[in-house]
Amino acid sequence: MTVSPAGAGNLPLPRWAYVPGDPGATNADYETLGRIAALVPPRFGGYVPARHPALRYGITLNDRGYFWEAQEILEAVWAAAPQGGRERILLRACILIATANLRLRMQKPHVAARMLGEALGELEALGLRHAGGDGFADCFPAAALAAVIKTKLERPQLAKADWVAIAASGRT
Repeated sequence: MTVSPAGAGNLPLPRWAYVPGDPGATNADYETLGRIAALVPPRFGGYVPARHPALRYGITLNDRGYFWEAQEILEAVWAAAPQGGRERILLRACILIATANLRLRMQKPHVAARMLGEALGELEALGLRHAGGDGFADCFPAAALAAVIKTKLERPQLAKADWVAIAASGRT
């Protein structure tokens, strides 16, 4: 499938969503992911631009159900983000969300709830840090995403359908 993710140019989606431990699963589409990961610089200077194609792609992957792939791309962006920056906090929250979504797909709701709780903690920590720049964390609706997660965590038990979209929380 070569559908292009919104905000990520003409980058193709992976040919399938990988689910670790699925006995009928094929290995991940490393070819597609490798092309996207190559867009990430060794280090971002000062902040991670909100419109960086790999960042946008990682968010799109999550929101289209490619949770394992989203985690891989977002981890590559996180590794290049400035140490101690707000983007690292927000990216960690996004990685935790993608991982929690994958755990929901794998029918591990308790693990998913714990990870969503950790993501919520990261989003709350982000809110305590000074904003006011041009980075991803400066324009992201973290409070709206935190509200979505809180609503999910109020349920007695999460189900596959309770996965969290990152971009749906507002404009990113």
